[in-house]
Amino acid sequence: MNIIVAEELTKPWIDMKKYQEDRLKEAWYEADLAERLMNDGLLRNAAGKAYQAVKAYVAAVAVNFRPQLAKYFPGKKKISPSKEVEKVDWIIAIMPSSKLRKVVAIIGDDQLRLLTEIALDLHEFQYNGFDKDSEVSRYDSEEFVKKDILYIVNFIKSKVKG
Repeated sequence: MNIIVAEELTKPWIDMKKYQEDRLKEAWYEADLAERLMNDGLLRNAAGKAYQAVKAYVAAVAVNFRPQLAKYFPGKKKISPSKEVEKVDWIIAIMPSSKLRKVVAIIGDDQLRLLTEIALDLHEFQYNGFDKDSEVSRYDSEEFVKKDILYIVNFIKSKVKG
C-alpha cells in the first residue's frame, strides 16, 4: 500500500505560478482516478472525480486570465477576521461551482466551455444517479456517463502531463 502525504494547495495570492502547477497536477490526478473508478464500475464516484478534474483545470487556466476575470470579480473577499484578498484571487482559488460557467465564458475557449458543461452534468449525476425519465439527471444509461467521463479524462490527460 502506498502512503500519500497530502500537501496544502498553494494559494494564488501567495504564489500564482506554484498555484497553477498544483492545480494542473490535481486535475491530472483527479482525471486518472475518475478513469480507474469508472473501470471498477463506480460511476457516480468517477463522475465526481471527473468534475473535480475539470474544476481544478479551469482554476489553473484562470490564472492566465486574471486581468480579464478581475473586471467581472472586483473588490475584496474577507477570508478570515483579519485577512482580505482580491475577490478575483478568491474565485481562482475556490472556483465555486456557481461561477464555473461565468469564468469559462470570460476565458472564451469553446472547447473549455463544452468540457465544463459536461463536467456540470456529471456533477449532477454524481448526486442524482440514473433517471430513466431524465427529470433529475441528464443520464438514463451507463453508456453515456462513461462517454462523458472518458471525454473529460482524455481532454485533461492530453493537456496535462502526469
